[in-house]
Amino acid sequence: MSHALVEPLPHADPAAAARALVDGVERVVRGRRAAVELLVTAVLARGHVLIEDVPGSGKTTLATAFAASLGADCGRVQATADLLPADVTGSGIWDPAAGGFRFVPGPVFAPVVLVDELNRTSPRTQSAFLEAMEERAVTVDGVRHRLPDPFVLLATQNPVEQHGTYPLPEGQLDRFAVRIVLGPVTEDVERQVLREQLAGNRPERLTPVLGLADLLRLQEATAAVHVADATLDLAVRLCRATRTDARIRLGAGTRAALTLVRCAQGRALLAGRDHVLPEDVQALVVPVLAHRLVPGDGHGLVAEDGAAARTLTQERLAAGVLQHVPVDLRR
Repeated sequence: MSHALVEPLPHADPAAAARALVDGVERVVRGRRAAVELLVTAVLARGHVLIEDVPGSGKTTLATAFAASLGADCGRVQATADLLPADVTGSGIWDPAAGGFRFVPGPVFAPVVLVDELNRTSPRTQSAFLEAMEERAVTVDGVRHRLPDPFVLLATQNPVEQHGTYPLPEGQLDRFAVRIVLGPVTEDVERQVLREQLAGNRPERLTPVLGLADLLRLQEATAAVHVADATLDLAVRLCRATRTDARIRLGAGTRAALTLVRCAQGRALLAGRDHVLPEDVQALVVPVLAHRLVPGDGHGLVAEDGAAARTLTQERLAAGVLQHVPVDLRR
């Protein structure tokens, strides 16, 4: 989409528009304010989101409510073992009238794409998402096709049931800006969700609070949020610390450091600031870096422990790094 097509925001204040998006999602997703804000923060930073939790915890509802709040077409991919790359990207079909092959786009060409249980599809099909996530384009039969702008991929995975799954490789995980672990809700919130769902309060009934053009403007405003050298240095030191920690076999790379800063810009905009604070970077260390860390052998993780144990270990390691990299108050 060209910038010429971008319409003015309905909110004069970008922070108010971003908070309106959070509030819009929360009309259905109850009791998860922090998770919704984290999702919006990542999207403001033009990032993709991995949502991890047990079945029935609201992962798909969170993703579909986000798409509905933007009034966006949501491409849906149910990942299975027999899913083929062409089922994601699209493929050429023979067109008798034209006497040649015609490209038919797949679900990845929607502005918001939900991939349900990404780790249930084969590595070959998982790799079909890599080019889309990093370059916002797909190549089919040697022809490169641009994806819409904005483009957001939201994927879910179940950390408990591992039978018939293919663990996401480090290269795939590195393409996700953040990992959101939802966790349980309180009894009162669960009761409220049941009551509202029985009354028909579902994502497909939500009215949009922003448009895709508005989201583009918000992403541009996020990129303009000021980052001081000292704050940038903090992000770099945090990521480098993961590479020298003896407990971590593979630490966060430069892409992770860039994502950490961009997400911190998104958090600052959501808070109504035109500059990033060190606290923005620190608050995002676990959701941005943890899923990129490969724990060392000393943690004794084995395949039978499952993704849940791995996630907990990764989050503890990321939080530990945070404790050993102080904010430099001299600059």
